Amino acid sequence: MGLPQAIQTDPARWLARERPEEPVFFFDPARLRAVARVFVDHFPGEVTYAVKANPEPAVLETLAGAGLEAFDVASPVEMALVRDAAPEARLHYHNPVRGQSEIAAARRHGVTSWSVDRMAELDKLGPLKGAEVAVRLKLPVAGAVYDFGLKFGATPDAVEALLHRVVAQGGVPSLTFHPGTQCRDARAWTVYIREAAAIARRSGIRLHRLNVGGGFPAHRDDPAPDLPALFASIDAAMTEAFGTARPALVCEPGRAMVADAFELALQVKARDGDALFLNDGIYGGLSEWRDLGPSTRISALAPDGRPREGAARALTVFGPTCDSLDQLSDRVFLPDDLREGDYLLFHACGAYSTALCTRFNGYGARRIVTLAR
Repeated sequence: MGLPQAIQTDPARWLARERPEEPVFFFDPARLRAVARVFVDHFPGEVTYAVKANPEPAVLETLAGAGLEAFDVASPVEMALVRDAAPEARLHYHNPVRGQSEIAAARRHGVTSWSVDRMAELDKLGPLKGAEVAVRLKLPVAGAVYDFGLKFGATPDAVEALLHRVVAQGGVPSLTFHPGTQCRDARAWTVYIREAAAIARRSGIRLHRLNVGGGFPAHRDDPAPDLPALFASIDAAMTEAFGTARPALVCEPGRAMVADAFELALQVKARDGDALFLNDGIYGGLSEWRDLGPSTRISALAPDGRPREGAARALTVFGPTCDSLDQLSDRVFLPDDLREGDYLLFHACGAYSTALCTRFNGYGARRIVTLAR
């Protein structure tokens, strides 16, 4: 996507020296490795990275080097990206709706597990011959920023029927769910875990694994999320709900894994009173602001790299395109002494940023500068 360039560790110094007028992502591999180790060392099961969150080759290579041995992929393109970065990695293909060519490609890539949420998609797979199939469950669970069950997932009754069909077709039965996104409360997972255990008991089927999805929160606002505490709650809920029939655990973090490894530097193109115009917006590196709302982790810098420290003021922030919808989702509190030519450094911008950038009106963050540690 970008033009990687190894530099010093301080984005402010680089901005002061280079004075870029285009948006710039800063990628910090050391920070990504540190977050990966939190998952690998504390989550009580297999950790798979959801490639959709950020498929940059440097991200995949860094994660593989940090000890991740499995990746959650949604398409043959993502499978190929992982195979280039980590040829021996296990692939979990958990996009539950697939075309025949995608199924054939997944078999060529040797996927470890499949996910389904409807009978027609299970039947597409044909004889399973020992393949793991994770049936996707959906429940009306609160706690996420938006509901992942609107598109995918089967009701508990439908899940039971699917599990029986998986066994009948020679597959290894597992369950999966996704609680949503930016879930800070462990109940988003524990409600699902209890229902998964109830389904297993009613169906009489011993689950091979339970994939608790993603939904782990990134550090968009203070305080920083306590990921090990969430993992401990999931672990305790598994033991309580399943007892001796406890299946192995899997998770598939995306946003929480990669968000903090990227920062996005944008320049102020103009200021008119309480209106601020930036050189990128919701059609570029800040696309997540449309759905998740504003983040409070923003640093303001003068062109020479010194911080702006004026009193916080609520400003209306626009992107550079000709579309009036290109506005950050709410008024953003920024230093009152901010002016044209200054920079805003948006922290925790690694998830769904480079992956969702468009070229609308010829704008969109593309350059990636890699920080050297």
